[in-house]
Amino acid sequence: MIYLDHLTTTPPLPAVVDAMQPWLKAQFGAPAALHRHGFEARDAIDKARARLAKLVNAAESEEIIFTSSGTEAINHAVKGAALAKRRFGNHIVTTPIEHPAVLGSITWLESHGFSSTQVGVDGQGRIDPGALGQAMTDDTVLVCLHHASHDLGTIQPVAEVAELTGARGIPLFVDATASGGWLPIDIGQLSADLLVLSPHRFGGPKGAGVLYRKRRIGVENLIHGGMQESECRAGTENVAAIVGAGVAAKQAGTTLNQAAAHAANLQVRLLEGIRQAVDGVHLNGPEPGNGRLPHQLSLSTEGVEGEAQALLLDVRGVAIAAGAACTTRSMQLPPALRAIGRDADLARGTSLWGIGRDTTEAEIDRAIESFAAVTAKLHAMSPAK
Repeated sequence: MIYLDHLTTTPPLPAVVDAMQPWLKAQFGAPAALHRHGFEARDAIDKARARLAKLVNAAESEEIIFTSSGTEAINHAVKGAALAKRRFGNHIVTTPIEHPAVLGSITWLESHGFSSTQVGVDGQGRIDPGALGQAMTDDTVLVCLHHASHDLGTIQPVAEVAELTGARGIPLFVDATASGGWLPIDIGQLSADLLVLSPHRFGGPKGAGVLYRKRRIGVENLIHGGMQESECRAGTENVAAIVGAGVAAKQAGTTLNQAAAHAANLQVRLLEGIRQAVDGVHLNGPEPGNGRLPHQLSLSTEGVEGEAQALLLDVRGVAIAAGAACTTRSMQLPPALRAIGRDADLARGTSLWGIGRDTTEAEIDRAIESFAAVTAKLHAMSPAK
């Protein structure tokens, strides 16, 4: 199987699997326990916390909070930060192309008295910092923006937005679940107050999410009970997954530039090959380069459905995604495609390609050949033919 769905999830690195094994067997202690097994588990979590802090250049390890997933971390950040600032206002600024966990959290907040403004993007999915700044009011208590789009690959001008939010004392939440482990992330340069990573998207395990929270930023707890994670998130930690996330972060920090360059070269090869082999293919988001994630392509093909392309490719041994990240099984037009002006018919023909660190040129070439074959078959089956 040629696996080109690294946007959805990545296979855990061998070093990650090896590091997790002891914590699934003999080293089973709960981190809160006051005995040797507990001390060992707590030390392992602290080591992983330091590795995640280093990956994003956080000032202190304690600014890293572990959750069960990127989705939970996003919910914690968006809901928690807004609720903590409620006495100062109830307005949130975001975009229409954020991750469903972000938009879903804001919808929940709106049902509890908050309001929001969605600032539109251009045809490449890029936000205008000036327009976002104009959307902020005296009641704005949070701005939510992704570092790079899952669905379009577009990298956002986060640092420019942070200058505007910082000048007004408004917390900035950054969703880096698509870019973490693939793009350099320096909290100091981005000036993010809250930031979320999803380790299973860069070689880590599922079951661990990462929330960076600047110390001065208040965040209401969403899960109550014990005093875990510096009293920020109750519940016994998933030690094995957290250890694995720490190893993935260490590996990503060491190999990030090499992995990104490798993926970027294959990204160009894949796009050029498909354009030559298939008519009516439209790239969503910017052309490959500094403005796009190095391992992501979103393509809309005229006259076919993306789900059909994905299913037929699976039969031929090629795994991709269809539609939009995290909403593939929904029949609705993906918000990101609507926001950049794609019509419904073309949007239905959208496929998402995620290149991995170990993807080869031969695999890319076979994927191009298979994509051309299944698309031709679908065109031949179309009633319009």
